[in-house]
Amino acid sequence: MTPRRRIPRLIGSLLLVAAAGAACGEAAAGTGTAAAAEPEVRPLGRIVPAPASVTPEGEPYTLTGDTRIGVDGTSRESRALGHYLAGLLRPATGFPLPVVEEAAAPGGIRLRVDPGATALGAEGYRLVSGPDGLTLTAREPAGLFRGVQTLRQQLPAAVERKTVQNGPWKIAGGTVTDTPRYAYRGAMLDVSRHFFTVDEVKRYIDQLALYKVNTLHLHLSDDQGWRIAVDSWPRLTTHGGSTQVGGGPGGFYTKAQYREIVRYAASRYQEVVPEIDMPGHTNAALASYPELNCDGVAPPLYTGTKVGFSSLCAPKPVTYDFVDDVIREIAALTPGRYVHIGGDEARSTSHDDYVAFMDRVQPVVAKYGKTVIGWHQLTGATPAPGALVQYWGTDRTPAAEKDRVAEAARNGTGLILSPADRSYLDMKYTKDTPLGLAWAGTVEVRRSYDWDPAAYLGVPGTAVRGVEAPLWTETLATTADLDVMAFPRLPGIAELGWSPASTHDWDTYKLRLAEQAPRFDALGITYYRSPQVPWPAE
Repeated sequence: MTPRRRIPRLIGSLLLVAAAGAACGEAAAGTGTAAAAEPEVRPLGRIVPAPASVTPEGEPYTLTGDTRIGVDGTSRESRALGHYLAGLLRPATGFPLPVVEEAAAPGGIRLRVDPGATALGAEGYRLVSGPDGLTLTAREPAGLFRGVQTLRQQLPAAVERKTVQNGPWKIAGGTVTDTPRYAYRGAMLDVSRHFFTVDEVKRYIDQLALYKVNTLHLHLSDDQGWRIAVDSWPRLTTHGGSTQVGGGPGGFYTKAQYREIVRYAASRYQEVVPEIDMPGHTNAALASYPELNCDGVAPPLYTGTKVGFSSLCAPKPVTYDFVDDVIREIAALTPGRYVHIGGDEARSTSHDDYVAFMDRVQPVVAKYGKTVIGWHQLTGATPAPGALVQYWGTDRTPAAEKDRVAEAARNGTGLILSPADRSYLDMKYTKDTPLGLAWAGTVEVRRSYDWDPAAYLGVPGTAVRGVEAPLWTETLATTADLDVMAFPRLPGIAELGWSPASTHDWDTYKLRLAEQAPRFDALGITYYRSPQVPWPAE
């Protein structure tokens, strides 16, 4: 709600891109030729994430000024998807692309929801392209939406621009049949360390959509700021939301603004997972209400980056009145299945208090109709039936801690994998990266991509529900900062979540990733030109 002045980090981002570009030029000279110019017709399936099955066949489909988009007019979702696709394609093509009943679109693009296409599941799709038309079929509207992203990536990258571009606009002929490897494919945005506006969050949602991410995890509270209005505890935002790292004005979302984020994410078939981190990472709440502190004294607001120093007072009854009110109000705003209760880095909470706290808080989440997600330290207590834990350890995490998480998985607790030295998008690429942190090490593009979630912790395959790429914002204050740390690593994590293990190959992936560069440019995404990737010449 509160407007804020951005910390001027754009210069650092641009220096990062320039330095990386120079490094890339040196690398290309030593390791091979940079990626070729974009082809007129992109080979079918040469996109990110890699599709499950691709059968090239025949001549391409060509988008023209006469193309119509055919939908089932009786389906609100189909009509909305038709208009979404038309909205993507009209600016660059200059074509009218009317959305009409399917029967009125011979030779056009047809979007079909077929409940009988059971093999496609909840998010799968089939794309059939040829000179006589293009048809996208899915069992559910979410599958059509994922298929639209494939159609979009098969077109030249210039289709992403907002002014009319030269064609031709061709999609290679053949069939793509595609379903996701994991049902949970997430990205987390930390809006607590630095606040980001509704429009800035929407921009990130659209970036995630292109790579078939289906979950947006919002980190809404931390030591540095409380970002979601809670009517029963109003000082959480008026006081606790009034600052951020570095001392800026912070900000927060009104309930209406949060609902708008949820609505917009749903229009991109993304589920929002709100996180209220507790019992640690709670200084903003403790500063707002003295009674939440064991000594009854409110600490000052915090604008630094240390962790582990704050804790709700587990023995106090008022703590659980607070938790109940917060979860009740946030659950009422959130149509999705989950509420994330944090639980990490609670270094100022004793083990006994931590266990007692989690034993009381998890049933509150269930009381309001939601399923618990917690960081993997939740396995130090007893995860509730059906709970998911999010693993954020590294190769250096003690074996005993990994074993505890694995044991919980074997006992039925589902896992979301976010290893910090693979999937944390705020880790520096190299020691010279201007932005980001390095406590988990540096994470270049190949390291971020080149691992197998199914084999990562040695747990039953059914225990791994998916992957998530968190983006913490201690050092990130602008959308350009978010861009350069998320891209190009985010598409690789998205591919780990979507594509079958059989398609996983760094040598082919880096070529497909390099071909995303013109799309990044067209979308205005500032990205890191890693020397590990044969980017097209600038």
